[in-house]
Amino acid sequence: MLSKLMSLFLLGLVRFLTGSQARWYGCPPKAEQRIYFANHQSHADLVMIWAALPQELRSITRPIAARDYWTKTPFRQWITTAVFNAVYVDRVSGTPAPQPAGEAPAMPAPAPSPAAGTPDPEALRAALPEGDPLAPLVQALESGDSIVIFPEGTRGHGDEPQPFKSGLYRLAQMFPQVVLVPAWIHNVQRVMPKGEVVPVPILCSVTFGAPIELAPGEERRAFLDRARRAVIALREV
Repeated sequence: MLSKLMSLFLLGLVRFLTGSQARWYGCPPKAEQRIYFANHQSHADLVMIWAALPQELRSITRPIAARDYWTKTPFRQWITTAVFNAVYVDRVSGTPAPQPAGEAPAMPAPAPSPAAGTPDPEALRAALPEGDPLAPLVQALESGDSIVIFPEGTRGHGDEPQPFKSGLYRLAQMFPQVVLVPAWIHNVQRVMPKGEVVPVPILCSVTFGAPIELAPGEERRAFLDRARRAVIALREV
């Protein structure tokens, strides 16, 4: 009950501060398993996309949260666990950078699928080491959840996203049946600039674009660049 009340309070607060406008430009809001991937300029990005989704999608969609930031206080940890149902990724110094927050270690060569040269999704998931930064995301997708990721990894400060890290590509290989939906978050960095603790009311929006697919035999960098362009294209929509 407490988490439900907090969810309603946060929805009202976010909508008051930002307007929380969702623009479904390239696909309708649909209760299917998806990976939403978006630009990243603020810790509020997680909250913004969560608030922009309709209730039936919020209940099946788990945003990715940086463990070191979102578990820094008991209240933040409770919010991300009880309200957002977030998937934590580790990005502390001395540990592998999380996906999508960084390039992940090379995986053992996967077993080929019946289509020559095409990695088998089940073999890729089975070969994933338990401590791999992608493991929590894989577990969430295997359980049937949708997820929200930020392929840049760290927050950007320019007009365009930084180059995408490899996590989105690897997830697309391991879960070819999951729909990949690009999204552009507009203006949220002005609501909560880096280093600030008091939000400023600014009209914001999230534009969801047409899904993309990993083409057979497509190379990692070609796919990641294409995914990045799909996000940037939504900026002017």
